[in-house]
Amino acid sequence: MPTFSANGRTYPLPPNPIAVICLDGCADEYLSTAIAQGMMPRLAAMARDGWRGIVRGALPSFTNVNNTCIVTGVAPRVHGICGNFFLNPETGEEVMMNGPEFRRCGTLLTAAADAGRKVAFITAKEKLRTVLGDGVVERGGIVFSSEKVDEAKKQTHGIDNATSIIGKSRPEIYSGDASIYVLEAGAALAEQGVADFLYLSTTDFMQHKFGPEAPEILDFHARIDGAIGRLLDVGCTVALTADHGMNAKNDSEGNPKVIFVESLLKEHFGDGLRVICPITDPYVVHHGALGSLVMVHLEDPSQRAAIAEFLFNQEGITEVLTREQAVDKLELAPDRIGDLVVLSGRDVVVGKSAEHHDLSVLHGGLRSHGGRYEELVPLVISKPLTPALKRIAEGDPRNFDVFYFACHV
Repeated sequence: MPTFSANGRTYPLPPNPIAVICLDGCADEYLSTAIAQGMMPRLAAMARDGWRGIVRGALPSFTNVNNTCIVTGVAPRVHGICGNFFLNPETGEEVMMNGPEFRRCGTLLTAAADAGRKVAFITAKEKLRTVLGDGVVERGGIVFSSEKVDEAKKQTHGIDNATSIIGKSRPEIYSGDASIYVLEAGAALAEQGVADFLYLSTTDFMQHKFGPEAPEILDFHARIDGAIGRLLDVGCTVALTADHGMNAKNDSEGNPKVIFVESLLKEHFGDGLRVICPITDPYVVHHGALGSLVMVHLEDPSQRAAIAEFLFNQEGITEVLTREQAVDKLELAPDRIGDLVVLSGRDVVVGKSAEHHDLSVLHGGLRSHGGRYEELVPLVISKPLTPALKRIAEGDPRNFDVFYFACHV
């Protein structure tokens, strides 16, 4: 069997197509509820005939971080994407990591294309196409987002008139349709024989809006199940995981439960500090730039111990790690994080200041992610595990092992 290598790992290439799905924001309870309600019979059969378990994602439990982990097969300490935003230590500017120049290693997608596979990377969010899709089109593959599917061109995206793939126009990004479009387009490309190595990454708008038992989310998962069935029917080995989970972040009255870390620290320690919210991205309607992890940058490092102790004693703060501890324990790149990394509880988010976050965009409370409580996610494989894979599954499997599992079963 032919193989390819990427970032120190070797992957066999079986003759059948491979489709890896990142179901954005999918905590395992979403799948359990949908399966129990009979809304995902194909996924239930996958779990029965293959394997289903819980795996650990990367922290911060954000989209860019974990999608980069999945398509590189390595931790953030290696690939360098430690959030959507970071404070550039050379310029002092807050920078959005929305281009491949911020990534420090290659992807499985280009490596598989070099090995002769017909690669398709379809994502709901345009930001992921720009961060992770480089080099695929040049190798004959296809890369586009449902957010800007109508802008796809052969030269830049590997395909003209991408809306004709499923005969639907561009969906609204703030909708479940944006995710369904990704999966239906991937299934169509597999059915047409145009792609045989697919990475399909959705958006978490629905999970930000609805809990696992909401009728809207159950219907959403039924539509996902239909697309999974099409991939299975065309002979794909299908592997499904998530970039992060999702939790409600509200008080007993349904209002967002927020700790404004920068305001709190400046009140007690002065102005010589900055807080970076690495969840910040163009999709503020999802979460209002509020997640469960922030970075604290200090002008005076001698304050670090006192500030760390102060923060750790605040109700709702669960972890305060120094830069060195975050490199070791969270596998983060030292030059892309703060002097302190602060994580909050299951029902709490952390931010900069009240002025920095527009809570008016949030309707019906806040559901978000980013911390330890959204770290564990599902992994479902359509084929049984080999003995070697079972040993990995019994240890500390990661969501970024998903391509390794899919290629080895």
